[in-house]
Amino acid sequence: MRKRTLLALAGAATALTVAAAVPSAAAGSAVLTTGSTGGTAAAVGDTLTAPLAAGTSATLYSSATGTSGVSCTTSQFTATVADNPAAPGTATESVTGHSFDASSCTSNVTGVLGVSSIVVDNLPYTATVTSAGTLTVSPPSGSTIQTTVKLRTLLGSVTCVYRAASLTGTASNSDSSIAFTNQQFTKFSGSSLCFANGYFTAKYAPVTDAGARLYVN
Repeated sequence: MRKRTLLALAGAATALTVAAAVPSAAAGSAVLTTGSTGGTAAAVGDTLTAPLAAGTSATLYSSATGTSGVSCTTSQFTATVADNPAAPGTATESVTGHSFDASSCTSNVTGVLGVSSIVVDNLPYTATVTSAGTLTVSPPSGSTIQTTVKLRTLLGSVTCVYRAASLTGTASNSDSSIAFTNQQFTKFSGSSLCFANGYFTAKYAPVTDAGARLYVN
């Protein structure tokens, strides 16, 4: 059997940011509102959170069309509203946390026994969402989006570090979700068991502000 290498679940990146978007802005509303489109404006300083959408997994595969890599069923992000202008416009959040429960992660790569930990580095990140629903996650100036993954393998513990310049996702008001599809990470350091490239896919929903669903206008 051909020996495969593994890619760590990258920063998922750090999935981060806000909730859903609509094709056009609700008149007189802020970009981010709670309860409904055109609802109450999310206040600067509010904390936004979201788990993985029910029944989905966050995956990091060795290719955009492959199924070899790591899959996790428990992950969550936390962000703080930094700017929420009138719609149409662009809201800004500070991504302060992005976690993966390693006990929920599995791998189908030969030689890998399990995932010890997945840590998103270099936080906080800056996340923006436009009224059109485009999400962009960026690292601090001079830094990168980075995730460190520790794996249990037949050869012992292996550490894989992956980096990306930025992440791009989409938002939907239908379920207050944000989604990332095949976002590419490149191996920065690690053994031959670490993939050279990894493709991150995940959907987070619902995004909430103090328990109320978040919408993009």
